[in-house]
Amino acid sequence: MQFQVPQFIEIEDKIFGPLTLKEFIYLAGGVGLSVVIYLYISYKIISIPLILIVMAFSLALAFYKTNGKPFIDTVESAFYYFLGNRLYIWKKVDKTPAERPGDIIKEAKKILIVPKLSESKLKDLTWSLDINESLNPTTHNKK
Repeated sequence: MQFQVPQFIEIEDKIFGPLTLKEFIYLAGGVGLSVVIYLYISYKIISIPLILIVMAFSLALAFYKTNGKPFIDTVESAFYYFLGNRLYIWKKVDKTPAERPGDIIKEAKKILIVPKLSESKLKDLTWSLDINESLNPTTHNKK
């Protein structure tokens, strides 16, 4: 039984001419909001800059990408950053004179116990490593 595997699933379909559905919605929303601003604000000095801001934002939503991600992701992250709670905690810890790095190393050397291998144990260990290496087929050098 054969199945067709979809190709190019990362690329959105162009529905409205050269625009995808999302791009069309962003641009249509920007144009619609610009028309509403133009009709309800009678002063051109106020309405034209607002229209330019709305159109720039809708163009950025439709086409601009930051680090390969759509601009809407950046807007969403900024929105959550400004509205989210931020908690900064800093606790100052006073160091006593006994906590110098040299003292800590000396104390660690006192606590650290290094086991010593006798010559016979060392020979047994190397022999077991050699045997295990010869048994393991992945460690052989193939020439």
